[in-house]
Amino acid sequence: MLTGERSVSQTGLDAVALKPKECDVRAALDTPFGTVAIDYEGREHLPDADVLRELSEAKEVRLTTPVRADGFDPTGDDELWEWVPEGVRRVLVAGHAAYLTETERRRAVSPRLAAAIERAPDAWVGTEGIERVALAVGGTQYELLSRSTARDLRALRATGYDGEIAIYAPTVLSDDEDEILDGVGAYAARRRPVAKALPEDAATDARATGRAREVLGKAVRDYALVGSVADVREQVASLKEAGADVVVGYPARGVDEFAE
Repeated sequence: MLTGERSVSQTGLDAVALKPKECDVRAALDTPFGTVAIDYEGREHLPDADVLRELSEAKEVRLTTPVRADGFDPTGDDELWEWVPEGVRRVLVAGHAAYLTETERRRAVSPRLAAAIERAPDAWVGTEGIERVALAVGGTQYELLSRSTARDLRALRATGYDGEIAIYAPTVLSDDEDEILDGVGAYAARRRPVAKALPEDAATDARATGRAREVLGKAVRDYALVGSVADVREQVASLKEAGADVVVGYPARGVDEFAE
């Protein structure tokens, strides 16, 4: 349990994101956050409807819905739309290719997002790779933290955009560099600019040395929220000052780090 200045509730984060492949999502009940976003990691890892129902009695639950996937396609096979318990809200996404079949990946995103937002007008819309499409369909824009996020937020607000914006950020509540790299080094290394800058076959965790460690040390701070509770609180405050409404933290070292 984190207490006092080390309490996760002191970070300024608004919600927790959990991966059902990694943990029992009911662990969200042990966190101080009123909202839990549940990632999609393939149909075989969907939480049971009873679990979602139990969570929704205590939290605002947002279930990631890949609109190109069989069962979630609002223009075709939509059997899983009705399976989701009443009261569970959506995060509409195109869907990560790793969790889609070749046929599903070929399906057009735009008409499916538009149809889905009609069914779930209070949904968040994941913007990764489809930023313009997501903005066009409306809804809360759900963006991954990146090195350009603060600048992009300011630019969007400067144009007069007044819709809600949520930011997703892997989070490590530690100022130990090895712990940070073990938690989010590999994640940051998958971002294209970072992958280009890294030496070939370099370690991306605490074993990283030399040029790789230098690149990763900056990259984890571009693509994740890391540091002490006070450090993370300052980073979250900066995002909100730039225009974010909601900041969602994914506990990269396990949900126990977010428990209170």
